[in-house]
Parts: sequence; structure tokens; C-alpha cells
Amino acid sequence: MKTAERSATLGHPPATVFAFVADIGNLPRWQAGVTRAEQTSPGPVAVGTTAVVERRLMGQEIQADLRVTRFEPHRAIVLETDASGVHVEASIRLEPMEPDGCRVTFGMAIEAINVFMRPLEAMIAQAAEGDIGASLEALERAIG
Repeated sequence: MKTAERSATLGHPPATVFAFVADIGNLPRWQAGVTRAEQTSPGPVAVGTTAVVERRLMGQEIQADLRVTRFEPHRAIVLETDASGVHVEASIRLEPMEPDGCRVTFGMAIEAINVFMRPLEAMIAQAAEGDIGASLEALERAIG
């Protein structure tokens, strides 16, 4: 398993940032490479919510089913997917900062789920690290 993680300080309270990132339809507005995201289960986002996401990664279009595996309002959300022989766990953690900002930590754990993808784990994690940095910058702009 390979991991990538970055943090940034945003000038918005955790409740504002969490509401934005927990809205799956907002993913294309801030997460690098995501071109479409749609919730596929009914009701508000919670543990067990499902979605479909299309993203561009390393020159390829990938469609993936996501599921929310952790949901702590104003604190953390974790999305997991298995796509193209790789399991990805994307996490966002929020910590309040004075006076009205928060520290956002965006991480990804990437693990090949078949032997053919194992040699690509490091390359995928490296691409994810660049995407994480770009995503945090885009998140600040998208929230405004």
C-alpha cells in the first residue's frame, strides 16, 4: 500500500468546508481529475452512501463506484473505491483553527488488488500526491 497526504489552511470554518466537500456533486469543482460525480443512493450523505465518479488519471478515463465509509460532520469523511485493479481510500479531515479557519488534510491510500497492478502502485500514488495539492488549492477557490 502506498499513501499520499497533504494539508492546507483554509480561511473558512470547518462546517462550511465540510458541507462543501460532503456534497458529492461538488467533487468536479475541486478534486483534480474528476470530471463527473453523481450520488447514486437516496437521502443525505452518510456512511453507506454510494456514488459514481468519472475521472481522468494518467491519461485514462476511469469510471468508479464510490462508497462513504466514514462520515463525521464537520470533522471527517472517507470515500472508498475499487477501480481498474486498485483500491483507493480518500480521506478528508478538518481541524478548526482560530479565528474562523480550518486545517484540511486530504489523503489517499492506494493498494493494488491484483498482481498486475502492484508494480504501478508507486506511480499512482505519485500522481495522486500532485492531484491532492492541486485539489486543496482548487477547494479554497471553489468555496470562495
